[in-house]
Amino acid sequence: MNFFEPGQEIETTIVQISNDTIFLDLNQKTEGILDKAELADDNGNVNVKEGDRIKAFYINTKDGVPHFTTRIAGQNADSDMLEKAFESGLPVEGKVEREIKGGFEVKIGSTRAFCPFSQMGYKQKEEPSYYIGRVMTFKIQEYKEGGKNLIVSNRAVGELEYAENLKKLAAKYKEGDIVDGKVVELKDKGAVVDIGGVQAFLPISEISRGRVNKVADKLSAGQEIKAKIIATDWDRERISISTKALEEDPWDTVTERYSEGKKIDGTIARVADFGVFVTLEEGIDGLVHISELNVDANTNLKKKFNAGDKMSVIVKSVDASAKRISLTTTTSLEQDKTTAKYMSSQDDDGDTYNPFAALLKK
Repeated sequence: MNFFEPGQEIETTIVQISNDTIFLDLNQKTEGILDKAELADDNGNVNVKEGDRIKAFYINTKDGVPHFTTRIAGQNADSDMLEKAFESGLPVEGKVEREIKGGFEVKIGSTRAFCPFSQMGYKQKEEPSYYIGRVMTFKIQEYKEGGKNLIVSNRAVGELEYAENLKKLAAKYKEGDIVDGKVVELKDKGAVVDIGGVQAFLPISEISRGRVNKVADKLSAGQEIKAKIIATDWDRERISISTKALEEDPWDTVTERYSEGKKIDGTIARVADFGVFVTLEEGIDGLVHISELNVDANTNLKKKFNAGDKMSVIVKSVDASAKRISLTTTTSLEQDKTTAKYMSSQDDDGDTYNPFAALLKK
């Protein structure tokens, strides 16, 4: 007995997957069947398993077995099925035949349809020539004249798939999770990264613990990365990720490498009004305060020092918890020692130490 109408949508459970067929639970003596190829990728890998719930549409019954599909294509795309597909929102599969005025001619079974330029593609738009000859999935937007006038949209299918995928990812991932991604686009303030079909943003400040002046210095389009989710707003489709969070924090062991009095040849990272920041290693910058630079208080430091220049410095103090290192220049330290020696060296009669007199006594 047939309980279904052509084009009727059901939600059911996969009970078995064989070499080329997926069997569906219909709560009847007979199971429904679905062509396995419909749910396989280009490599033949199926993205569902037994026990999964899926949505499918009834086509017909052959030899007492109900046949279902997840989309209308080929011989199933007769006028009745296309009308049902339009009424129920069932996706249809068609081949993009050629570019015509305002869009593309698409063949669905033996029926020709029109897809406007604005309705082809979704997140990533391609040149018109890219689509010619491709078999793609569409949604019928308009059905007129008994199916002789069809307007279809590939964009509508992409929007629906994206929304469903976003919902799955929102249930799967939370802040703190590690994800695999692929860099899609480089921007001035960071990079757009695809994580499972949804775009996330990697800010330039989260790329590395070391200083990153340009995103392109660290990343390239197409590069595969691992990152940590640091913020999510699934309703507004805003996901922030960090690769820096997966790197070891050099400040955790900074006191093992830097102690008071240690001399380092560093590189000026940036110049501020109150001093110069010097990179000691990737991820570790120290500050030489203006008072340690042997310049007048009103000196414009940005005219005297340049980022990228080398500077020899000595560690004054380290505060690992606050992530601060105070530095002095080697020149300043040498002058301090000379002054200290001058002030502490006096004759027994109280006369101030005179380096020229001392030289004559030798």
